[in-house]
Amino acid sequence: MTAPRDTDVFRHAPWRHLTPRAIQTARAVPTMLQDEEQKLYFWLTALWARDAGAVVDLGCFVGGSTALLAAGAAAAGLRTPIHAYDRFTAEDTVKAKTLYPAGIAPFDGNDTLPLAQGLLAPWADRITLHPGDIEDQSPPDDPVEILVVDAAKTAGTADAIAQAFFPALLPGRSLVVQQDFLHWRLPWLPVQMALLGACFTPVARCGPTSMLFLCTHAPDPDSIHAARVAHLTDAELTAQLSAAEPGLAGFGASAQIAQMTAAIAANPGERTSWRLRRP
Repeated sequence: MTAPRDTDVFRHAPWRHLTPRAIQTARAVPTMLQDEEQKLYFWLTALWARDAGAVVDLGCFVGGSTALLAAGAAAAGLRTPIHAYDRFTAEDTVKAKTLYPAGIAPFDGNDTLPLAQGLLAPWADRITLHPGDIEDQSPPDDPVEILVVDAAKTAGTADAIAQAFFPALLPGRSLVVQQDFLHWRLPWLPVQMALLGACFTPVARCGPTSMLFLCTHAPDPDSIHAARVAHLTDAELTAQLSAAEPGLAGFGASAQIAQMTAAIAANPGERTSWRLRRP
């Protein structure tokens, strides 16, 4: 068994000190990540990962986050395989808002897989793309050292991700990045991770919504089943959200938890992020 990693480094958010030049090549791939988050993704593979397992990127859009992870691994000389999962589709509004301003030439249709393949060509030898719905996907054969979650846009998908990918994590070694953890539209994420509190410890906050967790114990099928969130009633979800707040002390999450609580009340029974109305 590998020795647990020291997480004190996260207190100082060292990724903030990376220069833009360090991630310049990867930044050519469009992403919705903010500047600090982009630096974090590069730092995770350049300075945290130790080739203990694969890197998994769930919800990679057209590959911006994947490029940062791959560039960091390449800079560190790691052999780390990187697996990127997405539907690889984009509606016209997303293309106009995110892709075209980033320099992507206008194109017909919603299929972005060929675009992602072209953009990620510099790191193609270390990246495997997995197109399709996350709920239908399986984890890689390797254990997972870094798991990036930006696809839990519904409570059901959050449950599916936990069931499929959390058992592949390495206790004491693996990091989980919950990209939307503190976004008001996804109140099920703090509840899910709190219900799995015996298996995960929060170690850092990055940007407005991202949280990093160290896997401390291997999540077994029973604990993952007990942490399901899709079936919770509004009252249960609200109560569990309130119970999760003390575990986030020190991360400045109180305002976000309050927004999530208000969002549940304003959207009875809704468990799909893009359908929630702002309270």
